[in-house]
Amino acid sequence: MKQIKARNEEETKIIAATLAKLLEPGDTILLEGNLGAGKTTFTKGLAEGLGITKVIKSPTYTIIREYLEGRLPLYHMDVYRLEETGGTDLGLEEYFEGEGVSIVEWATFIPEDLPQEYLQIKLVPAGDDLMERELTFSPIGERYEKLMQNFEESQV
Repeated sequence: MKQIKARNEEETKIIAATLAKLLEPGDTILLEGNLGAGKTTFTKGLAEGLGITKVIKSPTYTIIREYLEGRLPLYHMDVYRLEETGGTDLGLEEYFEGEGVSIVEWATFIPEDLPQEYLQIKLVPAGDDLMERELTFSPIGERYEKLMQNFEESQV
C-alpha cells in the first residue's frame, strides 16, 4: 500500500498520467471514493497519460465509455447503477481481458464480476483545502505489486 497526497486537481492528474505510462493491456484499476472525491479527475489524468485527447466524462448513465485513440484503449466504467443487478450480463470480462485499460468506479457493487488481480485506488478529501486528496494505492496480485514498484521508481 502506498499513499500520496495531491494538493489540487492538477496534481491528481499528474499522478494519474505518471501511472498511465506504466499500464499494459488488460490492466484494471478500481477507483473508490465518495461523490466528488476526484475519481473522474483521476481518470482524466490517466487518459492524458495514455494520449487520449477526447473529453472524459463520467459514465454514470451509460455505465461504460470507451476511448480508443490513445496508446491503449481506455474503458471507463461507473457501475454505481448496477448495485441491485450486478454486471453479470454486461460481458465485463471482455473489457478486463481485452487490449485496453479498465477503470472501474464503484466496483464494490460488482465484486463477483471483477478480475482476481487489480490496482485499487482510494481517493479521500484531505486537509482544509477542498481540492486536496489523499490517494491510497493497494495492489492486489503480482502484476500490480510490480506496477507499484515501477510507479514508485518513476516518482523519484
